[in-house]
Amino acid sequence: MDSTIIMINLFGAVALLLFGLAQVKDGVSRAFGARLRTGLASGTRGSARSFLSGLVATVALQSSTATALMTASFVERDLIKPRMAQIVLLGANVGTAITAWIVATGIEWLSPLLILAGIVLCRGPSNTSKGGGIALVGVGLMLLSLHLLSLATEPMRDSPALAAFISLLGGALPVALLFSAALAFVSSSSLAVVVLILSIASTGLISAELVIVLVLGANLGGAIPPVVATLSGPVSARRVTLGNLVVRTLGCFIVLPLVGYGAELIRMLPFGPAKLPVDAHLAFNLLLAALAWPFSRSIALLMARLVPDQPEPEDAPKYLDAQELSTPVIALASATREVLGIGDLIERMLMRVSDAFERNDASKLAEIAALEERVDRLQQAVKVYLSKLGREGLSDENGRRTIVVIDYAINLEHMGDIIEKGLAEQVTKKISLGLRFSEDGHQELRKLFDLTIDNLRVAQTIFVTRDFNLARQMMETKVEVRRMEKQSAEHHLERLRDGRADSLQTSSLHLDMLRDLKRINAHIVSVAHPIMDESGLLIESRVRTAAE
Repeated sequence: MDSTIIMINLFGAVALLLFGLAQVKDGVSRAFGARLRTGLASGTRGSARSFLSGLVATVALQSSTATALMTASFVERDLIKPRMAQIVLLGANVGTAITAWIVATGIEWLSPLLILAGIVLCRGPSNTSKGGGIALVGVGLMLLSLHLLSLATEPMRDSPALAAFISLLGGALPVALLFSAALAFVSSSSLAVVVLILSIASTGLISAELVIVLVLGANLGGAIPPVVATLSGPVSARRVTLGNLVVRTLGCFIVLPLVGYGAELIRMLPFGPAKLPVDAHLAFNLLLAALAWPFSRSIALLMARLVPDQPEPEDAPKYLDAQELSTPVIALASATREVLGIGDLIERMLMRVSDAFERNDASKLAEIAALEERVDRLQQAVKVYLSKLGREGLSDENGRRTIVVIDYAINLEHMGDIIEKGLAEQVTKKISLGLRFSEDGHQELRKLFDLTIDNLRVAQTIFVTRDFNLARQMMETKVEVRRMEKQSAEHHLERLRDGRADSLQTSSLHLDMLRDLKRINAHIVSVAHPIMDESGLLIESRVRTAAE
């Protein structure tokens, strides 16, 4: 029964530590996420700055995994060179070690004060204060978990089972390394495992050699989660995380046969044995950084050979980075860029149909179906991406912008459906049957095609700039399209009454194309609705009231 309680206390303390780490990461991301990302992206112009950027970001986020994934996303966008990215991750490794060293300095007594201060800040009005409060609560919980770990491991000093298990690990150091690596991988935190090693080492049951090996394993296991997270990502991101794993693996293989000498060297340092795990952790990562730094370019080139370039699917989103979801403003900007790309695809589809209509060339329509499929997939990806923002921490303005982005993406998808299943099929029928429109009918449709394409380009501008004057102009254009569609239909009926053979043959096609172009323009004009609605100039119905 006693052993069961001890294990529950131990696992509970570890769980609290992991929860505290997660709170620190979420809080810092909410409060300073945009600044951290900007600083990390702009602070990699030189080797020293890259190293320092990785170190600072990791100390702030309490997660080298988060730093690695953020760096990988920047490499994907060519914001960071692959060589600099490897140096950033060397700095991130040292940042984790520094955090563990600071946590182990015996400041657990600050835990209640930090939690209290964090709760007070969480009641603040701004996202920055709330995020800072969450981060402080997380740090307080981390320190509290250290105290609980110390209490939980205290009874283990006299545990024969633990002594036997440690004896087995001490006799098989490679197994001990793999065991510690597995713990770090499962917990997704090398810091948590190092702190656990620190607590167990305080019982005096673990030799210095075994402590170093367990710390090596924690470092190795901590490099695996970023690799797993980027397996389905772009090649450039996989190269960064895999390079970090290779560096840490080589470092472990080099140090493992020398653990005896390392233990003696660390004993000679002016630090107590109680802090041996964090001292070894920091010493290993500093040594690894010093050795790997000069070879960062070679590591980047090796990764380029190990992970060759692969053709990216054309329908894959280019700008939807999951790491940006912690900063809604940046995530919305990326989603906006992605939706603009969808609009470009719709314009391409309209141009293809327009050219096919003008030149009687069915080959222009060959890619319409593939383009429409890309539109479907991208707009679905945008909706799923923005749905992950949730409501927590999302300001009213960002909430409204989220709806606007999703609504525009849906309208673009509807346009794609109309083009593929309506206009493209109608133009195909015209070409395959050799039908010819009357000269007047052809010019009417030609003008409406051109106006629709121009309107789409204006809508793209309105979507980005939210310009009121352009939005008002777009609403007026809707009336112009309605007038053109009505006049063309009336003129077509007049030609039918005159017995024009060409109008008789193309009657249904002419009216169907008018209807579909009008529907597309209605979806285009919808981009102006939110802007006009916010200005109080949009009414729900066009029906005149009796008073009018």
